[in-house]
Amino acid sequence: MQIPQGYTHHILPTSCAPLVCKLHKSIYGLKQASRSWFNKFSTTLTSQGFNQSKYDYTLFTQGTNSTFIAILVYVDDIVIASPNPAAITSVKDMLHRHFKLKDLGDLKFFLGLELSKSKSGIFMCQRHYILSILKDCGMLACKPSTVPMEALLKLHVESGTTLSDPGAYRRLIGRLLYLTISRPDIRYTVHKLSQFVSNPHSGHMDAAYMLLRYLKHTIGQGILFKTNFDTKLHAYVDVDWGSCIDSRRSTTGLCVFFGNSLVSWKAKRQNIVSKSSTEVEYRSLASVSAELTWLRNLLTDFNIHIPYATVYCDNQAAIHIASNPTYHERTKHLEISCIYIGFAILKYEI
Repeated sequence: MQIPQGYTHHILPTSCAPLVCKLHKSIYGLKQASRSWFNKFSTTLTSQGFNQSKYDYTLFTQGTNSTFIAILVYVDDIVIASPNPAAITSVKDMLHRHFKLKDLGDLKFFLGLELSKSKSGIFMCQRHYILSILKDCGMLACKPSTVPMEALLKLHVESGTTLSDPGAYRRLIGRLLYLTISRPDIRYTVHKLSQFVSNPHSGHMDAAYMLLRYLKHTIGQGILFKTNFDTKLHAYVDVDWGSCIDSRRSTTGLCVFFGNSLVSWKAKRQNIVSKSSTEVEYRSLASVSAELTWLRNLLTDFNIHIPYATVYCDNQAAIHIASNPTYHERTKHLEISCIYIGFAILKYEI
């Protein structure tokens, strides 16, 4: 690290070449502090026999069946999971020997997420986080809404007048984006609102306020990860063709289920304009197949091997093109990334 400005050494003359300090220990505030901590932590775990995942570098696993242990790291927050309580205690003792840790007991709060366990499974929500958003926006006493967005609402770049404080809109959208971790029901609405953060108008803020009123109505809603032994992986995909008024680009929506539990979801605008509904559906199939491939690989770290995944799509033309990857006149302009779904089907992965 560089010597602080104004510091002079009492032995070396000031005319010497610029000096630097040798850093022996990372310090909070440095840009590389979190990276240095993670490198140290991962080195310690791998030396103790843990395997670092190739598909999520913050995941470390060890053992099988009743001796299986999983450790998930986010900066200096650590989650330990295992069917064997004695194994968890052993890992805690090992970590205490190498680091100064604070044991918070059973997982109830993690990065704004609230978790509770029952016989039915694990329930995850962000109730306190929603309350803080409503309080900061002065919406605690607002009238609840039963829907997150009006069905026929079409937002565009100049919906209303320019906001006097666009920063408030940007901060709100940023917090709503984090809320979608446990609320897939608002993912599409937040995706639409996030497209106007560069130059928000009054119409965009009104739509955001309606979403806040919906959150008040469903403040305790979340996701239940059910306790079952169904290890089937299946996904649903659909497209809102040409829904963007300004660019005429389409929006892809997908959700992935592991057994009966929803584990992944997305609403994202495609980066190009498509010529037909078949084309946009085909692009969405390629997107969901990539997500399924990653999840199948990630589940192998938990000793769960899934030979194939199932995708549900409502466009027959896109299904025929994907299942028969030959030359088609109407799809010859598609890039290589879209053809991925065809080869995944040929390998019986989808």
